[in-house]
Amino acid sequence: MQSDSEAVSLQPIEGWHCTHLYYRFDRARLRDLSPEELSQGRTEFVATLDPQAPDAVSRIQPSLVSGAKADFGLMLLDPDPLRIDGLRQRLASGPLGHALVPTYSFVSLTEVSEYVPSVEAYGRRLVEEGEQADSPTYRAKLKAYESREVMMKRQRLTPDLPPWPSTCFYPMNKKRKVGENWFLLPFEERNRLMAEHGRSGMAFGGKVTQLITVALGFDDWEWGVTLWARNPAFLKEIVYKMRFDEASARYAEFGPFYVSYVTTAAGLLDHCRIGPGKP
Repeated sequence: MQSDSEAVSLQPIEGWHCTHLYYRFDRARLRDLSPEELSQGRTEFVATLDPQAPDAVSRIQPSLVSGAKADFGLMLLDPDPLRIDGLRQRLASGPLGHALVPTYSFVSLTEVSEYVPSVEAYGRRLVEEGEQADSPTYRAKLKAYESREVMMKRQRLTPDLPPWPSTCFYPMNKKRKVGENWFLLPFEERNRLMAEHGRSGMAFGGKVTQLITVALGFDDWEWGVTLWARNPAFLKEIVYKMRFDEASARYAEFGPFYVSYVTTAAGLLDHCRIGPGKP
């Protein structure tokens, strides 16, 4: 049973709040700013996104968006949703705020998927795959998984964002169509399909990493998928390969894709030509 303090807390029982924000710059409004105002705007923009600032959110990752959907994106994670929104409000009220046009946002929570096997479930899977229960090999594999499970849960709930240069975000749903209703499938069947999906992803170890966040009750889509890759081509390759998995090919629906490249706040402004003397 929850205590009174838990019942009124904005911090999730497990995990963090996660918000993806996308903006474009209104060039006409930027031209109305004096060089002094632009310089001050740059200074305050960079300070607002400083991950070392006293009031910084736990994780901040700016990125430069390819294409015309946005100029830049921000991925923000913190236990307190108002700390995240406070950053958004500081950007809006700063000297560059009237030239920042929001183009998309996605609000979600980090979670440990119900399809990640517990240590006990992993032990049963080993037996199903032919390992003899309590054999030395069985015990070694189980102990290794138990150690990994702690790290995997931490990375899903309070993730460290990788320094890899390429990233991609997209929202997704599971279908509720007649004959293709994910939520009417037995758990065992859903678990089988997600295990197949996971094996496809594991083929990209060292090339691509991901974070799945849940948006049920928070946004218009059910989940958000954030991918990071060592090279942009790997994003295309993993999405293409996993589209052939039944969990995706038969039951998944996808929203808009935002491909971007990780940068700093100052690098973002330089790339977008924001500042005195910028063409």
